[in-house]
Amino acid sequence: MLSSLLHQGAAVSLAILSLLPSSAVAEVFEKLSAVPNGWRYANTPEGNEPIRLQIALQQHDVAGFEQAVMDMSTPGHVDYGKHFRTHDEMKRMLLPSDTAVDSVRDWLESSGIDNIQVDADWIKFHTTVDQANSLLHADFKWYISDAGHHRRLRTLQYSIPDALVSHINMIQPTTRFGQMKPNRATMRSKPKQFDELFLTAATRAQNTSHCDSIITPQCLKELYNIGDYQADADSGSKVSFTSFLEEYARYADLTQFEQHLAPYAIGQNFTVVQFNGGLNDQSASSDSGEANLDLQYILGVSSPLPITEYSTGGRGQLIPDLSSPDPNDNSNEPYLEFLQNVLKLDNDDLPQVISTSYGEDEQTIPETYARTVCNLYAQLGSRGISVLVSSGDSGVGAACMTNDGTNRTHFPPQFPASCPWVTSVGATSKTTPEEAVYFSSGGFSDYWARPSYQDTAVETYLNSIGSKFSGLFNASGRAFPDVAAQGMNYAVYDKGVLGQFDGTSCSAPTFSGIVGLLNDARLRAGQPVLGFLNPFLYGVGQDALNDIVSGGSLGCDGRNRFGGTPNGSPVVPWASWNATPGWDPVTGLGTPDFEKLKGVALEVDVEIDVDVDGSGGNGNEGSE
Repeated sequence: MLSSLLHQGAAVSLAILSLLPSSAVAEVFEKLSAVPNGWRYANTPEGNEPIRLQIALQQHDVAGFEQAVMDMSTPGHVDYGKHFRTHDEMKRMLLPSDTAVDSVRDWLESSGIDNIQVDADWIKFHTTVDQANSLLHADFKWYISDAGHHRRLRTLQYSIPDALVSHINMIQPTTRFGQMKPNRATMRSKPKQFDELFLTAATRAQNTSHCDSIITPQCLKELYNIGDYQADADSGSKVSFTSFLEEYARYADLTQFEQHLAPYAIGQNFTVVQFNGGLNDQSASSDSGEANLDLQYILGVSSPLPITEYSTGGRGQLIPDLSSPDPNDNSNEPYLEFLQNVLKLDNDDLPQVISTSYGEDEQTIPETYARTVCNLYAQLGSRGISVLVSSGDSGVGAACMTNDGTNRTHFPPQFPASCPWVTSVGATSKTTPEEAVYFSSGGFSDYWARPSYQDTAVETYLNSIGSKFSGLFNASGRAFPDVAAQGMNYAVYDKGVLGQFDGTSCSAPTFSGIVGLLNDARLRAGQPVLGFLNPFLYGVGQDALNDIVSGGSLGCDGRNRFGGTPNGSPVVPWASWNATPGWDPVTGLGTPDFEKLKGVALEVDVEIDVDVDGSGGNGNEGSE
């Protein structure tokens, strides 16, 4: 029987191959109308110049896979907590068909390409410019940035045979010009020297009278009702964070942070895992602020749980817009490189929480690329991993104009915060009560429809604002952020100096540390980890969050990041999202109350009547 099936597959592949003469190409598969802003033609390459391309293949059962992730993530469903144990188990639902793999590989081989690597739903190959032009009906040229710093070998369009259109998602790098400007989701103030008396003794770190002006770990423990909860370093709960763009956390700074601000964690260290040429650079010249912030506040909240830094080299793809018009320094984060590598780790090596404090305007990410990355985040959820990302620091938006040539006035959503398979974290400030921060990004995706777990909460908000800002955002899109945490005045050690940092980059690691504590409590109770959080948060967890009802975000003032230089985009008078009762696009559902969340998290394996995703599931076996 197996032999018969193999022969049938080979026959289908050969039949498709016979339909692939060079003239049988589809209409253009991807195309740019012009060379992107910030780039210009440089020269024509030699025909024998080498080029490396990769093909993303269509996955097999994406809808079925996504439903499985929802089921295992929804309290009350019979499959709640039954995460996939291995990478191979997860991939079984997503692997492309043998026909797809064989047909694409045969197409390449028939064109004289033999340096081919098949990696699940990716096919990577090395060829020459002449072969690539012939294969893809492309016209690869060298382009140079206007500043003259960077060169890219790209084509403005490419085609593939009709018979392969249903098998291929994208081929890159082809039409994707890297945009070389930092756009990390953080907004830091210049370091402010604190009163030296604040550091005279470690016990000063326990003083919470200053929390409206200086945030320390003890402030967060008190504000978010963590109290004296003591996690177990051996429970199995682990927390991690991503470091991109040559950012590296520093051991020396962590030591100072522990001595002065987290004395209960003195001696705790962290593990560094390097992907794609990422480094662990401890030199004084390396950037470290973002990584130090992430590390210090994950530790400050979740100590003694083990912490891992994922240092990933490389830079991703970006389409220019008014927020990032200068291609001098590429700073799109290498999401694909990180996610492909971390997903291949054994379960014992995987942390159950990943915090990411980077992002950019959604429209600057090619949609095929963004969807591929978002699918990989769903794959992490299927392995029982909670992914938390900062929502961004541009409020309603900075460059409030589309980059598709229509130049429409529009509130730009942020990526990856807009991906429905991550938990997006906005920012608050003050403590009695907490308020939304003006820079906290939020809004509605243009790439993804609103997931069902958000329907009730988001529709309530939309009904409350009526026609306000109608036409400036996609009201049916995935709404973000999902939750929030403090995001101003964080005390951080960087290069030996104590400074204050602001941004949703503060909020994401704080909330991530709390999720690590929740997983600790569940594991010690013999329960599986929370995994993909959003069905839990929008369902039984919503009442365990502190609803934020004052403050709001700003933006769309025609300038970069609030009072910066003019960016040429339209001004939208009084553009703002306000914090309101229930969900809102500044603080989401609210900030965490750990004790309440722990109580709910320890109860959700009991059979309850919950239907977050419309599946009608009830009961829960609560096992992995």
